[in-house]
Amino acid sequence: MQLGLFTACLPWLTLEEVAEWAASAGYDALEVAAWPSGDDHPHHATHLEVDGPPIDTERIGALLAEHGLALSAVSCYENNLIGDPAERERIHGHLKACIRAASVLGVPHVGTFIGRDAARTVSHNLREAEKLLPELVRYADDHGVRLVIENCPMEGWHPDGYPGNLAYSPELWDWLFDLGLYLNYDPSHLVWLGIDPVDALRPCLKTGRVLHVQAKDIEIDARYRTRYSVFGKAVGRARPEDTGWWRYRVPGRGQLDWNRIIDTLYTGGFDGAVAVEHEDPVWGGTPTKIKQGLEIAAQTLRPLIR
Repeated sequence: MQLGLFTACLPWLTLEEVAEWAASAGYDALEVAAWPSGDDHPHHATHLEVDGPPIDTERIGALLAEHGLALSAVSCYENNLIGDPAERERIHGHLKACIRAASVLGVPHVGTFIGRDAARTVSHNLREAEKLLPELVRYADDHGVRLVIENCPMEGWHPDGYPGNLAYSPELWDWLFDLGLYLNYDPSHLVWLGIDPVDALRPCLKTGRVLHVQAKDIEIDARYRTRYSVFGKAVGRARPEDTGWWRYRVPGRGQLDWNRIIDTLYTGGFDGAVAVEHEDPVWGGTPTKIKQGLEIAAQTLRPLIR
């Protein structure tokens, strides 16, 4: 198993700078962020240009070898079921570019979302996905790559804070597995939905459908959940993630039992990357604090991952 880092939290650094810093902080692998250039979302970055000139495989290979790192995935998490046909076509085109980039670099996985058309029912979206996604799965297969789907609900994509990514529960995992997709398992999202992260993980390990893991923690205040409900604030919500009763934390500063989670992964035969995804507001806001948060995560997980 490898301790990895999802590079999206370090948008001000080049890939060379990320690799040097990550290796010095004790990381083994990079899940490299590959959003289109110019995307200024705070949790997006472009550390691999997949839409431009051919990928310089020799340069990237030498960089990784110099720092003793591997690439665990090429990732761009966008809405593959968005209602606007032109935007959907752009997103699918970019995802295919990520797949081609992963293929030439010898990276086995591309990370993405299922997504959702927020104006349509879940049932309608499932039918649309069954029409649209198999072609993307075939494209990935043709390039020797597997698509791994993060189980983030993406409630910020829905106008009322309901799930905007149809991969948020084990019921939907079984559905996406039937489409030929795999899971990028992130336990933090499950806790606020009332799902036991270990009980949900075990069956997927038995069937070999977990190919990548993201490590993010969560802090819950049940008193505020009593006031706002599981859906979060309805009045005065400053931003989509301002639920009022939970927030993401770096591993070691939240409520997840990482010893239990990592042991379950080992017991289930998982031997891939566990990539830290940093979205912690306490250890965010400045480059120094973000790096400090990543160091806390490495100090928490490094003793568990061998």
